[in-house]
Amino acid sequence: MTTEHDNEHTGEELARVHYLPTHDATDSARPVEAEVVEGELVTDEEYQRLTSQKAQAIARYQGYKHDLVVVGRLTRRVATHERTRAVLRHAVAYPVAGVGVAWRRWRDTHGAGRYERQMRAAEAAGDEEKLRYWQEADVAEKQRRHDRVMDWLRAPAQWIKAAAIGAAGMAGLLLVLGIILAINSGELADVVAPISGVVHAIAFVVWFVVTYGVFLLLGGTAAGIAYLYFQGRQHAEMPSWLASRATPAEGRDTVPDEGAILAALRELGYGPLTRAFKEGWQPRWVSPTTRVGRGYHTQLLLPRQVPVEEIAKRKGVLAHNLLRKPIEVWPTEPKDQPGVLDLWVADQGILTGPVDAWPLLHEGSTDYFTGVPVAVDARGEQITGKLMACNYLVAGIMGSGKSSLVICLLLGAMLDPLVDIDVHVLAYNVDYDPMKPRLRTLVKGDEEEHIEAAMATLRNLVGEVSERGRILEELGGEEAKLTRDIAERDPRMRPRVVVFDEVHELFTHKQHGEEAKELALKVTKKARKTGITLLWVTPDADANSLPRGISKTASHRVAFAINDHQGNDAILGTGMHKRGYSATTLVAGEDVGTAMAAGFAKVPGLIRSHYVRKEKGLDEITPVVERALALRDQAGITATTPKLLDAAEADPLADIAAVLGQAPRMKTREVLQHLAERNPAVYRDWTPQRLTAYLAEHNAAPYKTEGAMQVSAARIREALTERNHNDDTDTDDHDDED
Repeated sequence: MTTEHDNEHTGEELARVHYLPTHDATDSARPVEAEVVEGELVTDEEYQRLTSQKAQAIARYQGYKHDLVVVGRLTRRVATHERTRAVLRHAVAYPVAGVGVAWRRWRDTHGAGRYERQMRAAEAAGDEEKLRYWQEADVAEKQRRHDRVMDWLRAPAQWIKAAAIGAAGMAGLLLVLGIILAINSGELADVVAPISGVVHAIAFVVWFVVTYGVFLLLGGTAAGIAYLYFQGRQHAEMPSWLASRATPAEGRDTVPDEGAILAALRELGYGPLTRAFKEGWQPRWVSPTTRVGRGYHTQLLLPRQVPVEEIAKRKGVLAHNLLRKPIEVWPTEPKDQPGVLDLWVADQGILTGPVDAWPLLHEGSTDYFTGVPVAVDARGEQITGKLMACNYLVAGIMGSGKSSLVICLLLGAMLDPLVDIDVHVLAYNVDYDPMKPRLRTLVKGDEEEHIEAAMATLRNLVGEVSERGRILEELGGEEAKLTRDIAERDPRMRPRVVVFDEVHELFTHKQHGEEAKELALKVTKKARKTGITLLWVTPDADANSLPRGISKTASHRVAFAINDHQGNDAILGTGMHKRGYSATTLVAGEDVGTAMAAGFAKVPGLIRSHYVRKEKGLDEITPVVERALALRDQAGITATTPKLLDAAEADPLADIAAVLGQAPRMKTREVLQHLAERNPAVYRDWTPQRLTAYLAEHNAAPYKTEGAMQVSAARIREALTERNHNDDTDTDDHDDED
């Protein structure tokens, strides 16, 4: 048995001791009087926990902690609940934000902040005229504000003076009125009757304001709060912790409305955009989703650090999120709206199905000067390829379908009986063979003789452009531009379409490459108004395969499937890939005949060319060619052969006189340059020494003046006169001999 003195050193209070009765084994069973003990058997650990004050304190603290956690979670849940946020937004945030909006408007109206913003914008844009305008407006506004402040300073004295004069005048008027009333009624009390009436009216107004002023105050306050609420809701941006978190639907709709677009952008996987969504970014819809043609069009302003280029890079993911194929989604950036995502989403499958038949497949004719149908755009609308004053640059890897566009252009051109067509294919293929009966020339192959033939055509094109320009100048008119009337009257001015397919073989040729690039640029720049349309077609879209600047010179640029963005920009123009106008996502063999094109409309866009077939068992080209031949026969037009001048046909003296024109003299190098442009086949190899020797034979040798050798126009005319006189004399001598 343990007693209290045994544990006096422990300092712990022991439990109550119960004495149990003893049992004698020899005793017989008998009732025992003892205290009944009720309890529960526990282990030593449980006993220590139940009896230790430290353990009990720890348990209490854990209970407190649990209660705090529960209360905190409940508070957080209530505070972040959408209903709580909605109440805070509508009851507090919108009116407070409206105060800020109203204050900013008042500050802009009564301050110079707006003028300073405009001046900074004009200075950043380098617009000195606008900068001066806003500076003058700022000075005028400050002067007006100063005058207004001075008026306010003078206003109290003027108000008091005006009030005194007004009160005296009113009192005098009322007194006179009272005297008149008193004279009329004979009652002296009527003298002050008008004044009493005014006093009673003032008393009524005071009573009304005191009695019903609270309602007026409440009504005015409610109207003011409603105004602030409206301004805050419409024009203010809520902080992220208050912004509405509209949960996107779990299902995905095929209609790319605003909700579907935001959901697709939210899951795009671009860090800055994801961070903007987490911070509560609310988009500003420049143009809401609208149904246009066979798809949907939307414009929205992207957040900071999210350029359109990054969205365009992830077009595949964006298309997947919108339940589309990459070819059916086109995110671009408008040229005049930086930072705006212009999103076009086509209907599912609309860009992978067959294109409508070519409109001129079975009937009809064309006009070179108005254009021909060649394709449809992403909206399903007809695209017309202009020919007059236009040139084409077409590129795409093998199997992308670039020939379909060229064939549509040529078939459309030949349905105008006036048009002559020449084709140089620097490879062996049969794409143009069905059109051969209507072509003026068709040269195929990549041998040296074919390269030489293409070079001869280029050189003669340079001379023909100059010749056509002179003819147009002689014809006069308001503008030196070919018209259908001129082309019908003068066979020399018939429209021409010249195709150079696989042109990279020409531009990369070791011997003729540099000259070909120079001539191609020269002809492309000058041929526009003379009725010569050039088509440059190549599978290699890079700087080495194309002349520098030809994409800037060509009016129509078409990129079918391209391997990289450098090739894309070489065709469509610098920076087009970054702006979202890219053909790198097109797949050869799948997106056949689909291309990104510039020049057909105000902005670049996707086109799908018509497909006129020529395959086993189906020939759609030959009937069109036969119809074109019949149209030419009906018009009584016979095919002409290209005129290739040689040295025997050329007249250098007459050509020099034509080059000089009305100028009294010209430097020899300039004369050689103009001669080469006039007839490159004859004069491109001429040197200053050869020119001098030739002119010396005709007593018109160049002379040095102003530090350079010059050719005299007077000497050239004298030489021509003398030669013509000698020719006439020789003719007379022959006649006498006869």
